[in-house]
Amino acid sequence: MFTGIIEELGVIAGIKKGARSLELLISARKVLEDVAQGDSIAVNGVCLTVTGFTADQFRADVMPETFQSTSLKALARGSKVNLERAMAANGRFGGHFVSGHIDGVGTIVSKKKAENALYIEVAYPEEFAPYLLPKGSVALDGTSLTVFKAENNRLMISLIPHTQTATVLANKQCGDPVNIECDLLAKYIERLIGDRKQEDSSAITMDMLSRHGFV
Repeated sequence: MFTGIIEELGVIAGIKKGARSLELLISARKVLEDVAQGDSIAVNGVCLTVTGFTADQFRADVMPETFQSTSLKALARGSKVNLERAMAANGRFGGHFVSGHIDGVGTIVSKKKAENALYIEVAYPEEFAPYLLPKGSVALDGTSLTVFKAENNRLMISLIPHTQTATVLANKQCGDPVNIECDLLAKYIERLIGDRKQEDSSAITMDMLSRHGFV
C-alpha cells in the first residue's frame, strides 16, 4: 500500500524489452536506503517488486498484464520516473490510499499555467467516470492528487510548485500517457452499492409475488 506522496525521481538506467514484458534497471538513492530483496516500490504508480539492488540502482520485472495495462511500456533509457516505497505504519499518511494497481491509462490533452499553478487536463476511459468527482482523489503516475474538475471523460488537476518539481507530471506533454488509479474507497463503495441493488432486486416481497401470480 502507498500514499501517493512521491519520494524521489528515479532514472531508467537500463531496459530490456520482451514482446510483452520488461526488465527495468532504475537509478535511485532515497528509496534504496532501507531496501530489501522482494520489497515493493511504486514506479510511476505501478507496484513493482525489487529483484536485485545496489547502493544506487534496483531491478524490477514488468509482467505481461502490467505491460499491457500501464504506460511503463513507453519508458526508455533516460526516462524519469516517480518512485515511492510502500508506506510504513509509523509514518504520517499525507496522501490517500494508493494500491499501486493501475486501473488504466489516460492521455494528457492540455496544460495551462495560472499564477503558480499548473493545470493539466487528462482524458480517461468512460468506465472511470463513477469514481472521479470534484474534490475527490486520484493517483496519476502514482502521485496523489485532488480532482479539480471531472466531466465528459476528462479530469483536471492543479499542480502546486512542489509537485511540479518533485514528480514527472509537469514535464509530460500533450499526447503523453499517464497511469490512472482511481480512489480505492470509491471503487469499494460502488461495488457495495451495486451488490446491494442486486440483492434488493432479487428479494422476495409481496409486490414481487403479486407480479408473478403467487398472490
